[in-house]
Amino acid sequence: MTVEAQKESHGFQTEAKQLLHLMIHSLYSNKEIFLRELVSNASDAADKLRFESLSNPELLSDDTDLRIRIEFDQEEGTLTISDNGIGMSRDEVIENLGTIARSGTSAFMQQLTGDQQKDAHLIGQFGVGFYSAFIVADKVGVFTRRAGLNADQGVYWECHGEAEYSVETVEWAQRGTRVVLHLKDEAKEFADSWRLRSIIKKYSDHIAIPVEMLKEEAPATEEGEEQKEEKAPEFEAVNAAQALWTRPRSEVKSEEYKEFYKHISHDFDDPLIWSHNRVEGKQDYTSLLYIPARAPFDLYQRDAARGLKLYVQRTFIMDDAEQFLPLYLRFVKGVLDSNDLPLNVSREILQQDRNTDAIKSALTKRVLDMLDKLAKKDGDQYQKLWDLFGNVLKEGPAEDFSNKEKIAKLLRFASTRADTEKQDQSLEDYVGRMKDGQKAIYYVCADNFATAKSSPYLEVFRKKGIEVLLLTDQVDEWFVGHMNEFDGKQFQDVAKGALDLGEAESEEDKAEHEKVVQESGALVERVQGVLDGSVESVRATTRLVDSPACLVVSEQDMGPQMRRILEQAGQALPEAKPIFEINPSHPLVQRLDQEQDEDRFADLTNILMDQANLAAGNQLADPADYVRRLNTLLLEMHG
Repeated sequence: MTVEAQKESHGFQTEAKQLLHLMIHSLYSNKEIFLRELVSNASDAADKLRFESLSNPELLSDDTDLRIRIEFDQEEGTLTISDNGIGMSRDEVIENLGTIARSGTSAFMQQLTGDQQKDAHLIGQFGVGFYSAFIVADKVGVFTRRAGLNADQGVYWECHGEAEYSVETVEWAQRGTRVVLHLKDEAKEFADSWRLRSIIKKYSDHIAIPVEMLKEEAPATEEGEEQKEEKAPEFEAVNAAQALWTRPRSEVKSEEYKEFYKHISHDFDDPLIWSHNRVEGKQDYTSLLYIPARAPFDLYQRDAARGLKLYVQRTFIMDDAEQFLPLYLRFVKGVLDSNDLPLNVSREILQQDRNTDAIKSALTKRVLDMLDKLAKKDGDQYQKLWDLFGNVLKEGPAEDFSNKEKIAKLLRFASTRADTEKQDQSLEDYVGRMKDGQKAIYYVCADNFATAKSSPYLEVFRKKGIEVLLLTDQVDEWFVGHMNEFDGKQFQDVAKGALDLGEAESEEDKAEHEKVVQESGALVERVQGVLDGSVESVRATTRLVDSPACLVVSEQDMGPQMRRILEQAGQALPEAKPIFEINPSHPLVQRLDQEQDEDRFADLTNILMDQANLAAGNQLADPADYVRRLNTLLLEMHG
């Protein structure tokens, strides 16, 4: 080989160096996975070459039989993984191998805990499989040439797993990539035929192209020794070399499904569940869908890469085909292989294709049915899934009207039924427990569980034994705004509008309320005079039992939780004044009613107003003024 360009040394970013060091040490207890990762990368390179050859057949013309080869040299202590796939140009080598994590490294590093076992799982999903080579090697060399480039445009990349790597242009005759691992002394076990074959069978049997090793021959006799030396090396496939999703379900073992998931997702954990399905008729396609057992670090980045691995007639097309599942199911991984789409399909064509819409609708229902089946069959496993992806599923009713009821049955909430933050109550169970005469599904929104659980809005519901859902996720108020109802029962925010318990409230309670309203009319007017301009109105309440006052918003107004989220996002919102409700039966309100000094009356009223704001989880407009009023009151009591 001749050097065509000067050798260049490059340094890794600081975070990338930390990540490399952490990964080498965190994954050391499972050293053999390096081979799975490198074989998986080689398989991807073959897929990409097939795809590019659809529009440029010359790329494949010199060598049409795609394969991966694994060779070792026990004396030299090397292990080599070669493929004749797409290969890389010099710029691609620097981009792909010179930057361990091309985006989101900082966010990823923040999630690392220092617990090697936990961090190992995160590292897998971050997609740094190539660097797992340094678990077993103290030096890695990569020879590569991109398909379509000349032999003098080959590239050699070298790294010792430290702060730097080098890149140089070399003469390289073969298309594809050759990765040479110089094994550490304690990893020489991987320069062994039996060990390598067993790892390939375990992790890479499903790879759709042959993974080859030198054919093992019986020891030659003396007469056959000369003949053997003249014989060219003969390779044989070690794996089954058949795409797993093309095989009948009855022939695929659970372990094979799990390993295939790890191949397509680069996750180190087994999936929670999967669904393998072949459809023939109006559409002709095969799908293999997985639900991960761990949420990806970028789950809440709605614009992050997502989607299924798309094949058309067994030919790889793209990695992240997002058109086949809605955004609220972005955590689903898997493969779709269609016979109805054109081989030259692009993302733009997919967006306009009727087959795409039909497949998306069918796959969405399949995932929802898979989740529903799990919820009914194994509540503990479903709870694990909900804890991981529940917030994302709550986006569903707003995005997928046709499946709103299916999604609603999958949702889980905390409620006043149990004194726990765990979201494990379904809407079906809630409706089944509703009191006689109760016509609404009651809920309260708050920024956290402690605020929700102790909310004054719950007092009358606790008194009457009526269950209330405790909604504390940011998406909740937005979700119920689109859900509206479930099983014919309207959702009702207990902090919005006038409280109506319907038939769950007795005639005696209604009559008592009317009496309280009439008797407190004068007090309401006095309070209204003090708070004029800062509230929409003042009224006597029936929703409080132990608290003196609370703030509610009008039925048509946006709740405070949603208002805060939109304001934090920089959205300008029209001013909305709350309704101030007082509890005439509370001793503090009765004491207020007896106050003759108007200045003192105003101070006491403003203290109650500020307390109501605090109880609702709101920020005070003037905390210092609240403290001053309260201190004055305390001093007067002491005097």
